[in-house]
Amino acid sequence: MARRAVVAGLLLAGSPAVLAAQDQLTLPLRENSVRFAVIGDAGTGEREQYEVAHQIWRYYQAFPFTFAIMLGDNVYGPERPQDLLRKFERPYQPLLDAKVEFYAALGNHDDPNQRFYKPFHLDGKRYRSFKKENATFLVLDSNYLDPEQVKWLEDELKAAGGGWKIPYFHHPLYTTARRGPELELREILEPLFLKYGVEVVFSGHEHIYERMKPQKGIHYFTAGGSAKLRRGDTRPNGVTEVGYAADRTFMLVEIVGDTLHFQTVTRTGKTVDQGIIKRRVTGKPAPVAH
Repeated sequence: MARRAVVAGLLLAGSPAVLAAQDQLTLPLRENSVRFAVIGDAGTGEREQYEVAHQIWRYYQAFPFTFAIMLGDNVYGPERPQDLLRKFERPYQPLLDAKVEFYAALGNHDDPNQRFYKPFHLDGKRYRSFKKENATFLVLDSNYLDPEQVKWLEDELKAAGGGWKIPYFHHPLYTTARRGPELELREILEPLFLKYGVEVVFSGHEHIYERMKPQKGIHYFTAGGSAKLRRGDTRPNGVTEVGYAADRTFMLVEIVGDTLHFQTVTRTGKTVDQGIIKRRVTGKPAPVAH
């Protein structure tokens, strides 16, 4: 009963909270833009997950997005119906009621059978793609990057044509966190990303927020701190643009034509990173504008 009382309290958002979110919003809210949220390593069912979910709901009221991408470790521990209720459906119920769709990638703590759980929109597959206006999203299973998946990815990238190509998956190719980058994955994936003009990549796994300086023109984000957190687990170096490991976070993203706007927010509503990424027109990478 105590848990339910806490949950109910967290899901109630009064008008002052809505105004606070609007005051802090840095995204442009353009008509016909592509708007989405980013969460990673979120499925604990614990208080911190509910607090982040509550903050996302507050921002949704100022920044109505149509979908969210999930970067893996979507459900920790048992995955019975009652667990899915506590670790996914209940914290995000206001968003689900608002018809926000969640597109999940599989993490190393996830049961592969999550691909059959309809709210995760994997359609029974370990990896898939979907398109929103001028952006193609490529959902990869970085737990097992077999040759079949690599061939599928290249075919999808080739067929995507112009517009944004945004892969996302669990294990980061670049990070300063203690477990370090996935170098074998990088060796396979990065050449394809470069060949087909990928400019933004999202990953989770590390329970922090991190944005790297563009690597060969690609902007890499690690956003695996939406419920779990490893405090202080960033080691800024020459490739780090922003590292944050003091609280749980989520991201909001808006694509307006050839410009991608992003804002990273903590569970208390504090903005810890924001910027603009412009798609390259020439072969030179474009910097992030703050």
